[in-house]
Amino acid sequence: MCEALNVSRSGYYAYVSRPESKRSQENKNLLETIRKIHKETRNVYGAPRMAKSLPDDQKASLGRVARIMRANGIRSKTVKKYKATTNSKHNLPIAENLINQDFTTGRSNEKWVSDITYIGTDEGWLYLAGVMDLHGRKLVGWSMDNRMKTDLVSSALKQAIGRTGATPGLIIHSDRGVQYASKEYQNLLRKYGFICSMSRKGNCYDNAPMESFWGKLKMEWLNDYKFKTRDEAKKAVFEYIELFYNRNRIHSANNYVPPFKLKEPA
Repeated sequence: MCEALNVSRSGYYAYVSRPESKRSQENKNLLETIRKIHKETRNVYGAPRMAKSLPDDQKASLGRVARIMRANGIRSKTVKKYKATTNSKHNLPIAENLINQDFTTGRSNEKWVSDITYIGTDEGWLYLAGVMDLHGRKLVGWSMDNRMKTDLVSSALKQAIGRTGATPGLIIHSDRGVQYASKEYQNLLRKYGFICSMSRKGNCYDNAPMESFWGKLKMEWLNDYKFKTRDEAKKAVFEYIELFYNRNRIHSANNYVPPFKLKEPA
């Protein structure tokens, strides 16, 4: 072996008996921590979020974390697009697009966005409506049902109002779906003094934060399961939104702080 490697026998034995370097040991310990976080977050985090999640006594550069993850085959899940559920073929009034892809806010309860998605089970579709506060990207309201009726979006909005105490003047944005254009939903907005905003026809980018959230929910969490019942799917949705996303999943738009832990501006 020494002849094949073109090294002396004494040099080889000196190498194999040499104590492990401090850097090598640190990388081993770092790898263990990365694997632990990767498992705890259900393989969600890539290198940037992983680097931000390391404990204070193991902080490392993004490049170092990326190299360790790459060398050990540790990868984040990739978010892919899902088709929309919007039915905008109706004659109900359509609101102006007041958000106009400006998703910035200065405080909570200034701009909300909302949408509907669906989850497949052996019992049939489970429909999920969500309401997101653009300040912190937190899910403040959500509702699930086996039918995609107006009650679905109204229930999600009522939950958001109850949890936040939102006041008149709040802008709430949605697509042009019949549920959001319905008389029942519009009366609810007027009751609380909210201002309705709607996306342009067929433009998913007008509601990008909600579209992005649905992608995360499905790729990071739901796609790991095959649900036999709607109740199983409901449990998984609850775990993702309330136990992981809102309280523990760090968000790049929040300077890597979970949505519910983002502090209000002074």
